Amino acid sequence: METLALNALIETAAKTAYSYNEYREMTSNLLAQGKVTGTEQSEDLLAYGELNERRMQRWEKTLKITEEDQKRMKSFSGDMLWLVISESWCGDAAHNLPVINKLADLNPAINLKVVLRDENLNLMDEFLTNGGRSIPKLILFDTKAEKLLGTWGPRPEEATRLVLDYKEKHGKIDEQIKEDLQRWYNKDKGQLLITEVLKILGV
Repeated sequence: METLALNALIETAAKTAYSYNEYREMTSNLLAQGKVTGTEQSEDLLAYGELNERRMQRWEKTLKITEEDQKRMKSFSGDMLWLVISESWCGDAAHNLPVINKLADLNPAINLKVVLRDENLNLMDEFLTNGGRSIPKLILFDTKAEKLLGTWGPRPEEATRLVLDYKEKHGKIDEQIKEDLQRWYNKDKGQLLITEVLKILGV
């Protein structure tokens, strides 16, 4: 897609996007009704949604950002939109979205918004990962310069290698790699995501 058209697509999606708190409230309300976001509903997806609610609550309470990384984040200047493509049933989104929110909160020049993948497939299809609609996907857009600075996602590079190596060895994604990935996130505590996003920002 041409740059102007892509910029317009990003800006249009942002107009109907959720703030982080709105996204959390919406997903919690859906769970209370026995539902998740997205076009599909099932017992498995609902179970993932309930698990992810607990994960996000835990990260919101326990995540720590070092003083050095806080200083680097605050040093960024310029108006920016952080648009995250997500769904409530996605485990990677549950681990990473709270970290992205904590980072965005450090700099008032950053406007964090969340859009649902299944409601924004035209946007999603501009930011595929190896041809797939993998989420979460963070789009970093300089609103002043009307320029895409970069993207991040669906998970930190080390975690991505963990999954790809497992899939190459075993030929599939199963419960074992999901458990391995959960342990990786618990050990990393959001630090690699922070490092990678700061690198994109150049601070």
